[in-house]
Amino acid sequence: MLRKYIGDKKFYKMVMTVAVPIMIQNFITNFVSMLDNIMVGQVGTAQMSGVSIVNQILFVLNLCIFGATSGAGIFTAQFVGSGDREGVRSTFRFKLIACAMLTVLATVIFISFGKPLISFYLKGEGASAQESSQYLSYGWDYLLVMLWGLPPFAISNVYSSTLREHGETVVPMVSGISAVLVNLTFNYILIFGHFGAPAMGVVGAAIATVMSRYVELAVVVLWTHTHTEKMPFAKGLYKTLKVPAALTQQIIRKGMPILVNEALWSTGMALLTQCYSVRGLAVVAAVNISSTINNTVGVAYRSMGNAVGIIIGQKLGAGESRDTVVDTDRKLISFSIFLALIFALMMLALSPVFPRIYNTTDDVRSLASDFMRVMAVVMPFAAFTNSAYFTLRSGGKTMITLIFDCCFIWVVVVPLAFCLSRFTSMPIVPLYFCCQITEVIKCALGGYFLKKGTWIQSIVKDYAK
Repeated sequence: MLRKYIGDKKFYKMVMTVAVPIMIQNFITNFVSMLDNIMVGQVGTAQMSGVSIVNQILFVLNLCIFGATSGAGIFTAQFVGSGDREGVRSTFRFKLIACAMLTVLATVIFISFGKPLISFYLKGEGASAQESSQYLSYGWDYLLVMLWGLPPFAISNVYSSTLREHGETVVPMVSGISAVLVNLTFNYILIFGHFGAPAMGVVGAAIATVMSRYVELAVVVLWTHTHTEKMPFAKGLYKTLKVPAALTQQIIRKGMPILVNEALWSTGMALLTQCYSVRGLAVVAAVNISSTINNTVGVAYRSMGNAVGIIIGQKLGAGESRDTVVDTDRKLISFSIFLALIFALMMLALSPVFPRIYNTTDDVRSLASDFMRVMAVVMPFAAFTNSAYFTLRSGGKTMITLIFDCCFIWVVVVPLAFCLSRFTSMPIVPLYFCCQITEVIKCALGGYFLKKGTWIQSIVKDYAK
């Protein structure tokens, strides 16, 4: 029975070849982000929370960029599997245009409505006007600098996603490592004012992040265009930015639901955090601390989701049999859950210790510890739903992923959080648990969609050479 869920050595070698570089890159990125968060947290709770609120807002754009590259990326992975280089070039160009449009739109929105968006999180119980004003000031200063990092972030995502869809995960990992080293170094210098630099606090943290974005972009672009024998799509890539009309329609039809899903899902997550913030500014700080460590510890199972999308997408594009695809996917999902169980135990072990690193109040530390325990309980369920999402997406079933991911948070999770936070006196920890444990319901929904098997299809056969 267990043989159905466990692969052989060859299988795991193949999986780890794809997944490990993604895991390493994501781990280092999240680990340095955690150190960044801790450094800002040493300056004060108001600074840490102001930065956290802005990052929550920027998270919406980040996932929109991810959605735009992923929507075209399901075609890229299958074009790679079928050997269609021109198809790869076309999907790259589509990604580039879409991400440029999103970046311009986001910049206009953030400049015009940045302060009201930050203030939206500062209306919790017991929040004084002075405290709210401090949070807003730090957040706004941070946001204005971070805007300069949006263009390189978008372009580097276009390149990195395309390389990963070719199975080249080491170069994006190297670019990510280079970026986080720059970020970490200049965080230390600019936040605290070392080596003769002024102590710039949250502004210094933002400058360091922007610098790292340009370093990440430089590494991935230079490698791609100097290794055209490995990445032949780069030859003649910018001779035109035209994308065939038929393919554009297909990408929009299949990919737009992914973009919409990521936009609405991330907005739902932002609203969920706002619902928690109704219980006070201490909750904003505690959610920031617990989410920071969760993002780092949860890297393994989240990276496995990307690996699932790449491996299954290539198998579908190559026309492998239904039984082979289903068997591979089942073992990939099982491995992801296994990794999540291991790291959930790590999260539980860290829950009493990690919040003490921060220069904040005992109330914030206690809440952060409780939130971490809840996250640990939910992590294995989240691993399953994450892998299920990428499986469904790899076969182009983007409308199903829209229902599975975005509709779920808007129909179930956000209304639940809104009602519990506004119309009951339930303490924040039970409230948080009730909202997070809905992941179990999502697992049942994901299992149903996977079992139907309608995602097992090639979506690029009409474009293959």
